[in-house]
Amino acid sequence: MEREIICTSCPMGCHVMVELDGEQIVKITGNTCARGERYARAEVTDPKRTITTTVALVDGGVLPIKSDAPLSKKNIDQYLKQIHEIVAERPVLIGDVLLADIDGNGVNIVATQNAF
Repeated sequence: MEREIICTSCPMGCHVMVELDGEQIVKITGNTCARGERYARAEVTDPKRTITTTVALVDGGVLPIKSDAPLSKKNIDQYLKQIHEIVAERPVLIGDVLLADIDGNGVNIVATQNAF
């Protein structure tokens, strides 16, 4: 089986082909740099995404937040359930950790806007 991935590691946007035998990667082609191969390998084996969303503020309104590193895509629903339980209290500063170590690997959920 072959899978085409458009690499987003740099502005080139290479069309990388990943040849698979079951779940094993057999060959990766089409990348113009090593970052493209790493990206394709990760995208096929354990894709990750940075989460961006909002949480409620105690006195009304919402606060934009994000994960400070990418999280495993297969667990996004679980992470979002935890995140949407957060109700932040003012004052909140950009970068404040609202939920520490959400995945057990040190990824935090942080504020991306001040709320005074």
